[in-house]
Amino acid sequence: MGRTMIRWIIVIFLALVLISWFSPLLQRMGFGKLPGDLRFKAFGREWFIPLTTTIVLSLIAGVIAKFV
Repeated sequence: MGRTMIRWIIVIFLALVLISWFSPLLQRMGFGKLPGDLRFKAFGREWFIPLTTTIVLSLIAGVIAKFV
């Protein structure tokens, strides 16, 4: 049980690192500016919720995983 949890923590950490590395590239490709990506200001901060981008990237990752 403990090993499975450690593996998931490592996978999540690596995914966050990869996303932060590829974020500028994805923004240049138009991701993050799709219809359905929410960007608003509240409490003196700018908030960004990339709903559509998340769905599109998940579909792409699923197709790649199916072929690999």
